[in-house]
Amino acid sequence: MNGLLVRWLLLSISIILTSYLVDGIYVASFFSAFFAAMVLGILNALFRPILLFITLPINILTLGLFTFVINALLLKMVSGVVPGFYVHGFWAAIFGSLIISLVSWLLSSFVNERGRISYIDLKKTNRGTWE
Repeated sequence: MNGLLVRWLLLSISIILTSYLVDGIYVASFFSAFFAAMVLGILNALFRPILLFITLPINILTLGLFTFVINALLLKMVSGVVPGFYVHGFWAAIFGSLIISLVSWLLSSFVNERGRISYIDLKKTNRGTWE
């Protein structure tokens, strides 16, 4: 449960950061971003696999680039549900979903299954290899 809350906070931070970077995405407060992260997580868990399966032929033809359109669609759906979170325009949704995905992935890569910050400590051996 602790790991879920930490990932939820990290997604909220990535939504707030995206609102600073992309014109057309507006977040009124941290609680709006927190609620948007919750709704986005639920939509990604429930509807994204179904949408990916339905649009599989288009996704294959575009070499996976149509996934960005699906992510943008889900982000626009969240902006329609969450008060205080607004996405204006298709391109803002595309760039916003891309930045949210990248920042969330980067921040989540430092969190282990238990919700704690972890890292890998590498040491160089005498043979020039890392272990």
